[in-house]
Amino acid sequence: MGETSPPHAADDARGGEIILRTRRRRLIFIGGLVAWGLIAILALFAR
Repeated sequence: MGETSPPHAADDARGGEIILRTRRRRLIFIGGLVAWGLIAILALFAR
């Protein structure tokens, strides 16, 4: 087999930071959140 990379430290592997540096990325992220919210609301009323 090939070589394996060294294991990552727990603090490095956790991530959790969302980097939205450009306006375009922020709009896409917020648009995705809004879309999920609308889908959830529509699913409630579709019953």
